[in-house]
Parts: sequence; C-alpha cells; structure tokens
Amino acid sequence: MAHAIRFYETGGPEVLRYEEVTVGEPGPGQVRLRHAAVGLNYADTYFRNGTYPIPMPNGLGVEGAGVVEAIGEGVTNVAVGDRVTYTGFINTLGAYATERLIPAAPLIKLPDNISCETAAAMTMRGLTSAYLMRRIHGFKPGDSILLHAAAGGVGLIVAQWAKLLGLTVIGTVSSEAKAAVARAHGCDFTIDYSHEDVAQRVRTLTEGAGVDVVFDSVGKSTFLASLDSLKRRGLMVCVGTASGPIDGFNPQLLAMKGSLYLTRPALADYIADPAEKTALAGELFDHVASGRIKIEVNQKYELQDAAQAHRDLEARKTTGSSVFVI
Repeated sequence: MAHAIRFYETGGPEVLRYEEVTVGEPGPGQVRLRHAAVGLNYADTYFRNGTYPIPMPNGLGVEGAGVVEAIGEGVTNVAVGDRVTYTGFINTLGAYATERLIPAAPLIKLPDNISCETAAAMTMRGLTSAYLMRRIHGFKPGDSILLHAAAGGVGLIVAQWAKLLGLTVIGTVSSEAKAAVARAHGCDFTIDYSHEDVAQRVRTLTEGAGVDVVFDSVGKSTFLASLDSLKRRGLMVCVGTASGPIDGFNPQLLAMKGSLYLTRPALADYIADPAEKTALAGELFDHVASGRIKIEVNQKYELQDAAQAHRDLEARKTTGSSVFVI
C-alpha cells in the first residue's frame, strides 16, 4: 500500500499526518512514479505554515526521484522503467509519498552515474545554484560574492560552483561547526552572524570595496546588512526569506547605497523553457558526476518522520541537503 504525508490545516510540524493512500492509473500527460527518495526543502515549511496558501487538505513536497511505473496517454518524454527526478512548485506538490501521479512535463531523466538519493537531494538546490551561477550575473574570475546560509543545501553547491568560476566567496554561518563545513566546500572566508557585524566584516575583507553580488536566502533579518555589503552598482539577489518577508522600502535606498541593483528571482522562470532546463540540468549533472561539485546528504529521514524533519530544518540543525529515503 502506498503512503503519503497529508495535512488538513496549516500550522506547525504537528499538523503533518502519515497516511495510506490509493494511487490510481495515470491520466493523459501523467505518469505513476515510485519514489526512491524525496527532497526536504525550506519551501516545504512555507506550504505547511500557510505562507504559501494552498487548498486544504493537501500533500507536501515538490522534489523527488524514482522510477516511472506507468505512463498516460500522450507521454513521450519518459518511458516505463526510466529513472527520473523533478522539482517545481504547485505543479509538483505532493512529493512526500512512496508513490504518486505526477505530470510528465517536469520530469528529468537521470544519467546512470547519478543516484536517486543524490538527485532528490540536489535537483531543486542544484538547478537553483545553476541559474544563480550561470544566468543571474556575468561573473568573471576575481569577482567576489557574499553567500548567506553558506552551509545549507544551496550554499554548499553555490560555493563549490563559484570556486570553479574563480570567484572569492565570503559565507555567513551561525556556528563554528557550520563555518568549517562552508570552508571545506569553497568559502574563502566565513562570518558568524550570531556575533559578527556582517557588513563591517565584508568591508574589512574586501579592503573597503564590498562584494560584487550578494545571495541572500535569509531575508528580513539580513536585508540591510546585505545592501551595505555591496560595492557600488553591485547586485543584491534575494533568493529566500527564512527569517521572514522583507519589509517594504523606498527604492531610493538603492541609489543612496551606491546605485545598487536588486532582483528576486524564482527557479520556475529559469526552467520554464525545456531547452534551458535541459541545459542547466546537463551542466549540473556533469559537475556532480565528475566530482567537481559534491552533494552532501547530511540528514536522512523516514517518510513517517516528516514532522521531526521539519523541526530540525526550522531549528537550523541541518547542514547540506536532507532527504526522505523511501
């Protein structure tokens, strides 16, 4: 019997329920997928707590990897027996399940040298890292970045990719243990934001100039410090709001702080074009398969332990990537 995590009201991790479910046959454009692993992402907590409103009751999770067991009418991009991975948003919601029906369009075939567990740990984080490194800014060797949450899943991939591009990487962390992890994956310098002034430390490390780009996944609590860490005409990339949504501000502030640029990108807009998604995935898979980028799966959970996984994630007890092993 198939099982899935369902929730009937928004709230804390305690609202998550592990239930038996019936998975039918795929309809037109769908496949039935048997999961081998499912990714745990911070965005999952936003669906659970109501930050991202969805109809109730509902499932959870937007990323997974497994084997195609059946295909519906009109499906041509995958076949029965293919190993695939996927990520998305509303169109892939419901990944916390042993089996599921899912549209075929988001599915990406896995090369033989990428395991389902690795894929579930990196598809969202890896494709996010890919567009941040390859589409957001025309990086050149010697450029510098400030990377918040440098020991997190995206942070560890971005840091490694940045070093491949010849960038100087300054990462923020919340503990010395996380600083060691970040340095081991490419950060040239780390800043412990629990007791250091981030912007001041960045200015010291860059001899007063500031960095070319800030990648800020924290949001409300780091926004102003991130702006103050940029060089003149630098780029602020808001990629998440782990500490809460950013308060409204007057755009004149960007001029006052050095004619700064600001963007709030979303992965969906960088993988909407199938050709671009294929190109980004191919580059990611190549780096991972060659060992140039290592995917750290540092936490593994059983699906029925989803509530505990969310508690660990929100308490910032995790590093690297986390997966549910099916």
